[in-house]
Amino acid sequence: MGIFTRVRDIISSNINAMLDKAEDPEKMVKLMIQEMEDTLVEIKASCAGAMATKKKVQRLLDESLARADDWGEKAQIAVDKGREDLAREALVARRRYREQAEALERESAHCDALVNQYQDDIIQLEEKLGTAREKQRILVQRHIHAVGRRRAQKDIRRLDTTDAFIRFEKFENRIERMEAEGDLVNFGRTPTLEQEFARLEGDEDIEKELEALKTPKGKKKEEKPSE
Repeated sequence: MGIFTRVRDIISSNINAMLDKAEDPEKMVKLMIQEMEDTLVEIKASCAGAMATKKKVQRLLDESLARADDWGEKAQIAVDKGREDLAREALVARRRYREQAEALERESAHCDALVNQYQDDIIQLEEKLGTAREKQRILVQRHIHAVGRRRAQKDIRRLDTTDAFIRFEKFENRIERMEAEGDLVNFGRTPTLEQEFARLEGDEDIEKELEALKTPKGKKKEEKPSE
């Protein structure tokens, strides 16, 4: 099973569990990111282990090839000295080291493929993690706005009831009563001396204006001095 298949299964199982419990979407996104971060750490550790194994295998491979070459040289020396028995033993040893080298070469190739796969997985997961973090920021903002809007709608529905309007009506009646009481504060109070004189002056001006209106226009012309 591939790395991402396992990660997808883990994330899907957690999301399904949270959906069943109707969990907070912010918690869901946070959990997904946490799962990805944990998996990224695990993949990097596995990649480091594979690279360390590759180095060890390469060292053993180099040693096996060197030993094979050494036994090949010894076999040539034995032939040159007329010791075919020793040459035969040396060739057997060389073949053993060559077989060992071939096995190490296969293991080294496997390590290379594994390291490459881990590195590809790391790159892909880091890209997905970056996208998830950006989406997390956007989703958190959207969730905050959604919660605020839902709360506002609940408040509106709560106020949009008969009891609420009754309370508003009572409050309005109370204010009107207070206004009426304010108007009655000076009701029936005796005016001051200054107020009386001001009223008389106002009345005198009104009388003059009234007399002016009552005087005929022709009479005004007669009273005009002749030139």
